[in-house]
Amino acid sequence: MRLFKFSRVDVLLISLGLLSLLLDIVLDVVAAVSFYQEQAYASLGILLLLLLGSSVLVQAFSWLWYSDDKFERTTKVESCLTEGQLKLLHVLQLGSYFRHAGVVEVSLCSPPEVTDPQGTAVYLIHDLNMLRLIETFSESAPQLVLMLAIMLKHGGLGPVTVLKALGSASTMAFSVTNYHRSLRSFLPDKEKQQMLSSVVYFLWNLLLISSRLTALALFASAWPCYILAHFLFSWVVLCCFAWRSKSDFMDSLWGERLYRATVGLIWYFDWFNVGKGRTRYRTLLYHGYMLVDISVLCGLWGWRMSTETPHSKVAVGVYILGLFFKMLYYKCCHPNVAKEELRGDHTEEALSSDETDFPVSSGSIQAPTGEDMDTVVMDRSGPSEPASVTKGCNKRMRKLAENFYS
Repeated sequence: MRLFKFSRVDVLLISLGLLSLLLDIVLDVVAAVSFYQEQAYASLGILLLLLLGSSVLVQAFSWLWYSDDKFERTTKVESCLTEGQLKLLHVLQLGSYFRHAGVVEVSLCSPPEVTDPQGTAVYLIHDLNMLRLIETFSESAPQLVLMLAIMLKHGGLGPVTVLKALGSASTMAFSVTNYHRSLRSFLPDKEKQQMLSSVVYFLWNLLLISSRLTALALFASAWPCYILAHFLFSWVVLCCFAWRSKSDFMDSLWGERLYRATVGLIWYFDWFNVGKGRTRYRTLLYHGYMLVDISVLCGLWGWRMSTETPHSKVAVGVYILGLFFKMLYYKCCHPNVAKEELRGDHTEEALSSDETDFPVSSGSIQAPTGEDMDTVVMDRSGPSEPASVTKGCNKRMRKLAENFYS
């Protein structure tokens, strides 16, 4: 029995993701060339710093995940390189693209050496969606703030600029929704969510992200020397909350520290659930902090500009509207599922033909006798089943699914 299924929608999302990745590279090059031709060297330096920093962060997570998985690679593309060559590829900032190639191979070609192509494809997609989420908030979000701040400082926001900014924010919300789709794949069949839940999820993330980026861009256009101080102060505060959440996403100590620091970066722009158990009060505290921060940023911008403009009121109103859609999602679309019921549980991996809701440890199983003992011994000796199941469940994404649904 397959733990995960690979649908046509997944193939479509892979194709869109690849096109988005290529388009993002082209736009980055165009922006860098444009700054250079305009002799805006300060803006060019900030842009290059954002691109390089984001790339290093993404490659670091990609390498750490290979290390956490003991460098087990099932696709032909991944297996063609040695561990040293794989490390060199990440040093050259090409590791994430290598992962994309592996997904394309296993999803479109279905190589015969892969025992469970669908499970392997879903496993790899989960990692790619998480890497894309990290890239979104370490590169795309601050880059959009930079562009909006420059436009506000020199010419204001015209209709075309607003549409471009809204398109960029929609791309970020789409990336977050793809991450949500990865979490949805762990739900049992009886709790499968409809497409409407993803639409509502997309809407509230689009509204919250747009409001936050607008407030930051307004403040940066009026107080460009203080935006870095604001980021560092907010990031330190948010990192402290991330440390208090006691997450266990990574296997290594330094990997977990890097992850918590990255969570602080993501929280600077949007909410990201990393804590175990009920997070209602933490969520309320976070959104209260964000709402106050957005109000203060917009107020300082209005005071500096000494003019009555609707930008600040609109930013606060959009954030409140986003909170309404978020409450609507949790009220009508969000299932509460025990972590034992999620797909990829150890019980489900070991006994895929049985229906159970509780994990089974080796000490709780009674020793069989007679013919049953022969059957168990024969099943344990099979080398292919554990390998396919291991690649069928992404343990990192399952931890996040436990935090999100349970």
